[in-house]
Amino acid sequence: MKTIDETNKELIEKAREAYNNAYAPYSGYKVGAAVRWLSGKITFGCNVENASFSLSVCAERNAVFRGIAEGEREIESIAIAVPVEQMPSPCGSCRQVLREFAKDCTVILVNGQGKTVLSSLDELLPHSFGPEFINVQNI
Repeated sequence: MKTIDETNKELIEKAREAYNNAYAPYSGYKVGAAVRWLSGKITFGCNVENASFSLSVCAERNAVFRGIAEGEREIESIAIAVPVEQMPSPCGSCRQVLREFAKDCTVILVNGQGKTVLSSLDELLPHSFGPEFINVQNI
């Protein structure tokens, strides 16, 4: 059974800090995410909304893309935190982006009351499609 250890607590705290910087003037739904990479590095991000709604980006993707820009390639775990009572859950696009950089990883969901749910990418995205399915030699 998965438990919250000290490294997970640090990841959760970084995700909580990140939602304080969220730009969510339209939905009011602030989200923070923190990714721990296999290297041990942590990158974080928040959601950023835009008046042209399709240009908005989720906290999870911001955190992942930041890590990629810093040279990371393999996700170990991610914490996703919100300041409200409802539990967060990554959208389908975010699940697929996570899958690009992890066949499976720990996913920690945290609400504003401190309730924590431990899950995995495999539980959230069963029978997933990943980069290993593509034969780049044929492209």
